[in-house]
Formats: sequence, structure tokens, C-alpha cells
Amino acid sequence: MRTVEWTDQNRVRMIDQRQVPWQLAYVEYDDYRMVAQAIAEMVVRGAPAIGVSAAFAMALAGRQCPALDVGSLLEYLEVAAVILKKARPTAVNLAWAVDHMMNVARDERLDRADDIRAALLAEAQHMADQDVEINKQIAQHGATLIKNGDTILHHCNTGMLATVDYGTALGVIRMAHEQGKRIHVLLDETRPRLQGSRLSAWECEQLNISYDIIPDTAAGYYMRRGEIKLVMFGADRVAANGDVVNKVGSYQIAVLARENRIPCYSVFPTSTVDLAVPTGDHVPIEERDLDEVRAPYGCSIVPDHYRARNPAFDVTPQKYLSGLITECGIILPPFGDNLRKTMRKIRRPI
Repeated sequence: MRTVEWTDQNRVRMIDQRQVPWQLAYVEYDDYRMVAQAIAEMVVRGAPAIGVSAAFAMALAGRQCPALDVGSLLEYLEVAAVILKKARPTAVNLAWAVDHMMNVARDERLDRADDIRAALLAEAQHMADQDVEINKQIAQHGATLIKNGDTILHHCNTGMLATVDYGTALGVIRMAHEQGKRIHVLLDETRPRLQGSRLSAWECEQLNISYDIIPDTAAGYYMRRGEIKLVMFGADRVAANGDVVNKVGSYQIAVLARENRIPCYSVFPTSTVDLAVPTGDHVPIEERDLDEVRAPYGCSIVPDHYRARNPAFDVTPQKYLSGLITECGIILPPFGDNLRKTMRKIRRPI
């Protein structure tokens, strides 16, 4: 299955991740603004999946615009780009995908509005297909780090639900499982939206991967006992120096891993690298609705007037990471130099 795809009815179809694991439900959109809302409300989530969803939304915007001339269509697309970029500010894949689609639309070889519309859809489809292939390349590299009998701590959800298909960090674990390695995964809950206990556990169930859900606060307990051999999580943005911005809670398990001498890896496609920001402290951190903390999934656990804070991401300084796993291979320290060397080898689409 694909997390997000284009239908024969010229709509964007995606899994409603708010419903998993209770049911596998799909939603369809024919308006780019509805896709932007779906991104903001976490109907779709995960940096790679958000990026491809935004690409399809730009294709939708092209079809929604009634303009017959190129200039008017480009003006419409520029407005759509601004709206989509505001949906979630931290994950760089969103802005990366939107900017790439705008570059496609501005191609001077496209001298008719309908040619631009066709090119946008073709490129969004290509990005979706490419995402799956890149994830498998990442998984091949990362799986070399996993030994038979390992227990891996995994944070948040980075599997097929966070991408178009297959996954990044959880994709590495999936690849090791498919290679026949006997492994076990500890999935921390990932409060307050419980992506670990809801989504990653559901994926492990589908793939028959051995797992246990643990409280977020139990990671250190299992590390100190010597049960965890490896820590893996994804990334929503990677700074030029190798700092990783990821789902809140990543920083604390990386610090615990270093204290307990356990290798800790961040896993992501190179589209998540943002060389324009020098460190993770320069990345805007999304603050989400306080009721996600006070009343998760509508279940009130404290009075409504109790104060709360709800950052969606945190910054893991690169010094706590053993390596960065990408489709180009495993990047080792010094991360700043080696990230730039890796990115220079890639023909980026924008």
C-alpha cells in the first residue's frame, strides 16, 4: 500500500493516520487547500510523506486554476506554494518539494498552461516513485549495522506510514527482518500523539516483526540493563553541521545512548538535509495544540485550564550521533565536512 497517491479521478488519496491502528481508513482531496489542512492536522505525517503530499497538492492546484495563460497559472501556483509551506514549518521536505514543483512550473520550455499542469503531475508521480526507491537504498545501507539477535530502540514512526512506502529508520529494521535476521524492536510510545505505540506497532504487526511498546520514560531502564544494542530514529531536518531536528524525545534518547555507549543513528533521505541552516538551533520548532497534551485523542487527563507546552520537535546535537544513514550510505563524523561532500555528489532536483 502507499501512504499517499494520485487516483484515476484526479484526486490525492491518503491513509488517514489519525485512525490507525483502530482502522485503515482513506481520505481523498480535490483541493490543494484541503491537502494543506490534512498536513497541518496530521492526517498525513512523516517528512517524506509530507513532501510528496505537497507535490501532489501543487499538481491539484494546477488543475484547480482556470487560467488559460502561463502567467496567471504561475501566479495561482505561487499562492498555493505559500499556503502549503505554512502547513508545518519544521519538516524541510515540505518546502523542498513545493520549491521543486515551482521550478518545474517555471520551466521556459513549457509554453502552454496545460503543459505545466501535465508536467506538475508527472513530476509528483516521479517523486512518489523515487521516494520508495530511495527508502530501499537507505534500508540496504542501514541494515548492515544490525546483527542477528539485536534489540533496537526506535522512536516515533518512520516506516511506510511516514513515507510513500517502505520507510527510513523503520525501513532499515524492516530490511534486516526481511534478510532473515532475528531481531526485536522496542517502540517507545512517543507522546503526546503516540506515533510509536499506534503507528510503528501497527506496522510491526503487519510485517510480523517482534516488538514491545515501552513508556517513553523506560528507554534508559532498558539501556542500562544492556538490552538495547542500537538506537534509530528519523529526521525532519538536518542542519549543515549534522544536528538533527526530529520528533520531540529524540534528544533525550540520544543522550542516554551516549551515556550507555550504545550506537545511535539518524536515518533520512538527503532531501531532509538543509545546508542553509548552520545548526539545529536555527530551525523553527513547531508548537502544537496544547490539548494534544491535556486531552490526547479527546481523552481528558487534566482539567482544561491546566497550563501545558507542546513542542513537536527537538534538536539532537550531532555529537550524540554515531552516524547518519542516507541513500548515499552511512555518513560518519566529522558530519559537517562529510555531509557537504555527500551533498556535492548528488544532483539535487532544485
